[in-house]
Amino acid sequence: MAKKDIDWGSLGFGYIKTDYRYVSNYKDGAWDEGEMTTDGNVVLSECAGVIQYAQTVFEGLKAYETEDGRLVTFRPDLNAERIEQSAKRLEIPVFPKDRFIDAVKKVVKANEDYVPPYGSGATLYLRPVLFGTNPVIGVKPANEYQFRIFGTPVGPYFKGGVKPLTIKVSDFDRAAPNGTGNIKAGLNYAMSLHAIVTAHAEGYDENMYLDPKTRTNVEETGGANFLFVTKDGKVVTPKSDSILPSITRRSLVYVAKHYLGLEAEERVIPFEEVKDMAECGLCGTAAVISPVGKIVDHGKEICLPSGMTEMGPITKKLYDTLTGIQMGRIEAPEGWIYEIK
Repeated sequence: MAKKDIDWGSLGFGYIKTDYRYVSNYKDGAWDEGEMTTDGNVVLSECAGVIQYAQTVFEGLKAYETEDGRLVTFRPDLNAERIEQSAKRLEIPVFPKDRFIDAVKKVVKANEDYVPPYGSGATLYLRPVLFGTNPVIGVKPANEYQFRIFGTPVGPYFKGGVKPLTIKVSDFDRAAPNGTGNIKAGLNYAMSLHAIVTAHAEGYDENMYLDPKTRTNVEETGGANFLFVTKDGKVVTPKSDSILPSITRRSLVYVAKHYLGLEAEERVIPFEEVKDMAECGLCGTAAVISPVGKIVDHGKEICLPSGMTEMGPITKKLYDTLTGIQMGRIEAPEGWIYEIK
């Protein structure tokens, strides 16, 4: 198939409707067989569970064209596992892992002419979502649901691509202790909207959320995990029960250890240690790694030694290695790359 006539290099991180999406509905205790459809609209009761009580979870992953022309996705099995845990936490019936992966492949193949060409810097972003569909007026789980996957070609998550960001320490909490911060629920992101709008209005790119219990330890941003590099070259990422277990972050830690020979660990990171870090990045599916150059804590600036002009050296090695694996330039660990075509 011929690629769509899109200026791939100018794409931002926004929605462009593609031709096909996968839909399956849950009713009477079972998922139907599912189907591909061209209809991008969802028609719901005004009293649907997702509207009344935010009963929805989602995922995000990407499809790529590799250097040798294959269409692939990156570790969709982990997305399937994570949406399963998210669904269980919100009392949503689990969509089977094998069907999830099959649906991902179907959506990519059906929309292959929307997969940006290799070297364009763009990708096909896939959004699986699960939500309650039947009327629910009392506070309880829905008993009918829809699972849907659609795709959209996207460019960089942050405007300007890979350049160091300035972030602020937020006065808001992203999640509650013993709450839902460790699952990918829509309500978590709703909680972060006011904080990110406020940060942007004040001239910052993102927020740094501290742990909601003591407000002394680094947690994450509204849409990405933190990754730090110490001055002695160790990669460290925050450990907490209230942050999302990022697939990209886990992959970067593996790359640090097994490809770059670096020491890497997940541990509690007191905010007090941030001023002594050499590099900092925000990692997630959308951004891969976006370097952080400056962190502002109520007027007090912490300037990372890596600076505001480019990625720090270790962050760049991590970025180049992981994107090299994803794009087929570097051999991937077994099971990381799922080939569509």
